[in-house]
Amino acid sequence: MLGALAQNTPEIETPVEETSLSIMDLLLSGGTGAIVIIGILFVLLFVAVYIYFERIFAIKAASKYDEGFMDKIRDSVVNGKIEAAKILCAQTNNPIARLTEKGISRIGHSLEDINKAIENAGRLEVYKLEKNVSILATVAGAAPMIGFLGTVIGMIIAFHNLASSSGTADMGVLAEGIYTAMTTTVGGLVVGIIAYIGYNHLVVRTDKVIHSMEANTVDFLDLLNEPA
Repeated sequence: MLGALAQNTPEIETPVEETSLSIMDLLLSGGTGAIVIIGILFVLLFVAVYIYFERIFAIKAASKYDEGFMDKIRDSVVNGKIEAAKILCAQTNNPIARLTEKGISRIGHSLEDINKAIENAGRLEVYKLEKNVSILATVAGAAPMIGFLGTVIGMIIAFHNLASSSGTADMGVLAEGIYTAMTTTVGGLVVGIIAYIGYNHLVVRTDKVIHSMEANTVDFLDLLNEPA
């Protein structure tokens, strides 16, 4: 009787405990090599994000332009109010106004000298706009390579552990090297992609400001070249 009850009693399955792995646990599970590489990548990510937003705000400030600015300059120059034109340029804080002021200060010289003075000032303005953008490009190229360096380190660790265990190592022994290889690769690619997108966006925004500077420089030189 008891044997029949035992046979009919269903076996109670022990539930399998599911383990979740957080991003932080994943980053720290690769050992010292992965932690060092991930730390470097975090520094590069911080640098990239800081430069991107600092340049975005600088470019945004440089792109602010009053559409009636050149009309006011034209009226002042045509009427011989050179000092008024200089004051207007000084009160307008953007590259176009500074280039125009440089050209106004050379009025009386040849048109070639005025053009050269504006070009020299323009190079300085372009340099200000592109300040530190090259660092962003360097981060975009260096981050994936640093990640791949972590991959190589991880694989070395994995094969070292395999060799130390006489070829009978299980996945637990190889886990540290595999974690290092995978996490650093992903980290390097993520940082590189972010920096690359940020760099190209800054280049596009900077080119728009430079184009606006060139267009207004041409307008100013045409103004000076108009017959009296």
